[in-house]
Amino acid sequence: MLGKFVTVTVDRPLGSYHPKHKDIYYSLNYGYIPGIFAADGEEQDAYILGINEPVKEFTGKVVAIIHRFDDVEEKWVVAPESACFTKEEITKLVAFQEHYFQTEIRMYHGGA
Repeated sequence: MLGKFVTVTVDRPLGSYHPKHKDIYYSLNYGYIPGIFAADGEEQDAYILGINEPVKEFTGKVVAIIHRFDDVEEKWVVAPESACFTKEEITKLVAFQEHYFQTEIRMYHGGA
């Protein structure tokens, strides 16, 4: 899916808190991709980078996949087509939630 365009439905907008874990603050938009199912049986989760206001939906490119070694799910990282993020930047931006897991970030390195 790296490099593909997807539409994310945002259920945890920037500035919100996790519905069960009230100490997790979403400093970015987070949601799911309808119709694509992850290993946990739920729709695929995605972080949205490069959009600095709360949104309800966003279409962008999958620029990275966060593989969790100690969980069944992976998280996709979706950004505007023109955006460019390093692994280090992604790691910092998603640390509010991913620091609980052992992860590896797989990046998109292709052309248009």
